[in-house]
Amino acid sequence: MFRATTPELPVPTAADLALHDLPRTIAAHDAHMAQVPGMSLIESGGTAGAGALALPVRVAAWNLERCLFPEPAARHVADCDVVLVSEMDHGMARSSQRNTSRDMAASLGMGYAYAVEFLELGLGSPVELEFCTDDHNTRGYHGNGLMAKTALEAPFALRLWGRRQWFEDAEQPRLGERIAVGAQVQTEAGPVLMVSTHLESACGPDHRATQVAGLLAQIEAEFPGLPCLIGGDLNTGNHNNGDWRAEGLFDHARRAGFTAHGGPEEQTTTRPSLITRWPDRAMKLDWFLSRGLRMGETVIRPSLDADGRPLSDHDALVTEILGLE
Repeated sequence: MFRATTPELPVPTAADLALHDLPRTIAAHDAHMAQVPGMSLIESGGTAGAGALALPVRVAAWNLERCLFPEPAARHVADCDVVLVSEMDHGMARSSQRNTSRDMAASLGMGYAYAVEFLELGLGSPVELEFCTDDHNTRGYHGNGLMAKTALEAPFALRLWGRRQWFEDAEQPRLGERIAVGAQVQTEAGPVLMVSTHLESACGPDHRATQVAGLLAQIEAEFPGLPCLIGGDLNTGNHNNGDWRAEGLFDHARRAGFTAHGGPEEQTTTRPSLITRWPDRAMKLDWFLSRGLRMGETVIRPSLDADGRPLSDHDALVTEILGLE
């Protein structure tokens, strides 16, 4: 877990990006990552209001698939008090080199915290090259964050267990591992720990179950008994024939005192997008996990703007905190 914050993540150096000659081992990867400052810092900024959030507190969890359109995305969740986001670009050519978390938070009038999941060496997938405005990335960061209308207190980030499989990827080589980013927010009922996370897609259910078990154990160790809401793309069903019910991560969550909320059971959370052009892909990947909270209804909000343009290949998951248990 790391907690150091900065108003702006540093630009990677040539040495930071020199990955091609490294042995493709976890040890070599982690030794190099430890030398890259941006991989262990949390960018924190924006403008949040003062005081506790009034109940009910509305929270969105949304995988924004690079966040090609920060301002339209902000309008889509403008009625929310807290927004948990994943797959947010920062200095990537495919998203016009924008700091998408900062720009989305500015449109919402929120404060934000952001941490890097991956430092990408390339410009992206073949489809993403169509969106590139330059032939280079100014930073190459891709990660998770959270935004709120009130102060984000004591932000932290935690890298999840993994095998560094993206380090070995020939098409999209990356430095990093899946991550969770969190902070405490004050509500009129008391403090709540908000956590944005993104589990591995290129694996089976056992891998994701181990990631959730580790995340929940760390939360309990650092914030014992604190009411908590985790939200994000848990990739349930990926490499498992789309069967989210067979994911062992839900058993780990129940044993740790968490309840899963995914909206209507049969409603999926993916859709074709400008980047993900698979019309037959329909999966239920996105969830909230709550502990110590009285929750309202969870709905799946279609991620289409006013003109019907998809803002992501994931719909937004929106729920309400009614109070503390």
